[in-house]
Amino acid sequence: MIRVTPTGTLFRGRRFACTIGRGGVTDAKREGDMASPRGDHRIVGMLYRPDRLTGLPRWAQPIGPRDLWSDDPRDPAYNLPVRAPHPFSHEALRRPDPLYDLVLVLDWNLPATAGCGSAIFVHTWRRRGYPTAGCVAFAQPDLLWIARRIRQGEVLRIQ
Repeated sequence: MIRVTPTGTLFRGRRFACTIGRGGVTDAKREGDMASPRGDHRIVGMLYRPDRLTGLPRWAQPIGPRDLWSDDPRDPAYNLPVRAPHPFSHEALRRPDPLYDLVLVLDWNLPATAGCGSAIFVHTWRRRGYPTAGCVAFAQPDLLWIARRIRQGEVLRIQ
């Protein structure tokens, strides 16, 4: 289990600095609230940029140029991966910055309920202390260390 606490993250006997959503931790997650959802969340996927990273577990899936994530509550594919072109609001998974070079996908809001939050990931932070839009974020070396040791289905607990 990965434990995300107000003082950092604990995993396999190590402590890591991390950031959470600008809106703090919430028990009532809503789309756009910038908060991280409190609770136990299973890691159901790992996505990565194959042009930037190697040495990840076999279950990691490459991010391609047309890969997106739907964040539009009106979309039948809300809170799911989609491909460009896509007519609804979405996030590009292949970004010019390193934020989504490695993404752990959580089971938050799956199956999706419209408006209850989408794209809650674990990813690389912009910089130490800079909040996310609701995700959990780490320095890239720490995230790589975690990703190389984590099992699919492992629980991330946000407290």
